[in-house]
Amino acid sequence: MLTEGLAQVHAQARVPAPAPASLDEAGGGVLQLGGRWTADQAPSVEAAAARIAASGARADVTVDLGAVERLDTLGAWVLERTRAEVEAAGGRLAYARVRPEHRTLLGEVTMRGAAPPPPRRLSPPIALLDGLGRQTASAGRQFVVATAFLGEVVAACGRVALRPGSFRGTALVNQLQQMALNGAPIIVLISFLVGGIVAQQGIFQLQRFGAQTFVVNLIGLLILRELGVLLTAIMVAGRSGSAITAEIGSMRMREEVDALKVMGLDATEILIVPRILALMIGLPMLTLIGDLAALAGGGLTAMVYGGLTLDQFLARLQAAVGVHHVTVGLIKAPFMALIIGLIATIEGFAVEGSAESLGRHVTASVVKSIFMVIVLDGLFAVFFAAIDF
Repeated sequence: MLTEGLAQVHAQARVPAPAPASLDEAGGGVLQLGGRWTADQAPSVEAAAARIAASGARADVTVDLGAVERLDTLGAWVLERTRAEVEAAGGRLAYARVRPEHRTLLGEVTMRGAAPPPPRRLSPPIALLDGLGRQTASAGRQFVVATAFLGEVVAACGRVALRPGSFRGTALVNQLQQMALNGAPIIVLISFLVGGIVAQQGIFQLQRFGAQTFVVNLIGLLILRELGVLLTAIMVAGRSGSAITAEIGSMRMREEVDALKVMGLDATEILIVPRILALMIGLPMLTLIGDLAALAGGGLTAMVYGGLTLDQFLARLQAAVGVHHVTVGLIKAPFMALIIGLIATIEGFAVEGSAESLGRHVTASVVKSIFMVIVLDGLFAVFFAAIDF
């Protein structure tokens, strides 16, 4: 038994220890690696990597891996990290005599890359300016994207006009039903209530001067020129704009848009043109219906709180407003519809493959659409005031 134990001890003593990572200079800018570049030889791996980095700074170096006994993930990551350090210092590092398995491992490490360093903390004023600059640059990029997208839509409309047989009239009618017909009840209700509220508050303020009859002028001009189309556009942006983004985003998640492209179909003509045309046709119709509902609500309130009769209200309204006031609101509607449709479709096509992305882009679609509708209404107000219309 003692003899057998001594034999095993001698046998174990004859097993050589793992060779540490080594580095030899072969001349001519060639570094010869050897030994085991593995996790159990981490100290020697780091020491050899430091020598490679020192030799390769601001020079061209070739690393020969032909004598490397074994290479694992740690050794490959250290080599790639060293190569990045050499290139960052202005040098160049290339590999020679790389075994296929080692090349695969080095490629995998390169694909994954190292974790980026944590961002440097900025002082609050600098952080504020940095955020403002980033938002401004992002807004500029989004404006360029929207302009390019508008060009694609116009080009698609041109192709449809040249080939009327390719126009999908059924899709347009379906979208009109979804956006205009099904949305009319909520537009009528909201407009009626808002018209009544505006008239009530106007009467309470004008009664102080004995001029409550001028509430007809107030609600007539305010609703027909500004409030009617603005309120309708906001409702359409929240209802139809979000639906467009959700529909296109869901198609993106299920790769239906890619399937259309594979089948040789134009996604812009099929998905975007019918929806934008339906918005541009439906929003003026809803605006007119909303104007009538708001005037009805305002007239009812004026008769209840202001003591006006129906004949007095109608006569005063006819004297206060004209056809051009109605035209002002209707002129704005198609442009607002175009803005809503563009933003909704852009956000829909930006959806990625997660429900979180879909919800984020639907929210962005509604917020951006409402913001741009208000901005556009302000620009039109300045324009019509400048031309005295």
